[in-house]
Amino acid sequence: MKTVIIKYNAGNVQSVMYALDRIGVNYLWTDDEAEIRSADKVIFPGVGEASTAMAYLREKGLDKVIPSLKQPVLGTCVGMQLMCKHSEENDTTCMGIFDINVKRFDSSNFKVPHVGWNNIYNLKSELTQGLKESAFMYFVHSYYAEISAYTVAECDYVQPFSAMLHKENFYAAQFHTEISGKEGQKIIENFLKV
Repeated sequence: MKTVIIKYNAGNVQSVMYALDRIGVNYLWTDDEAEIRSADKVIFPGVGEASTAMAYLREKGLDKVIPSLKQPVLGTCVGMQLMCKHSEENDTTCMGIFDINVKRFDSSNFKVPHVGWNNIYNLKSELTQGLKESAFMYFVHSYYAEISAYTVAECDYVQPFSAMLHKENFYAAQFHTEISGKEGQKIIENFLKV
């Protein structure tokens, strides 16, 4: 099985690599279209700022490649947000895989960013098989994807938001699967079995 991690202008890639190393998965970190298209599984991670990341994706043509992929794709954190239609972060047009918007948390009564462990619930994804309802995951984000028909797990901070999304071969998680302990590792393992 060929697993590719998409290389772009975003952080936390090393922790994704460590997570795959822990479960014995070989991977390639690349922004090469042919390598990405030939992969069996594609991971699209990210820590960073939406407009800068989208600019890099456009420069490399990856903004067109990623939505056209037919194999299973997993986006995490900023990767998930860039798979949505639009982000309020610097008024960024994203890839539109999920036809929903990414909004900034209201910081008038809560600390933003949302940082730390929080539970996910209403689990409806094949990626959450084997997890208990209200499993804890690790979050770091100031922006969130709206609840929608694509929502397959929710979390609550300021208000309910999408913790996970799913549409056809595209899966996404707002939390960091790679640093969410055994539960996060289980999600990665489930994705690799899809």
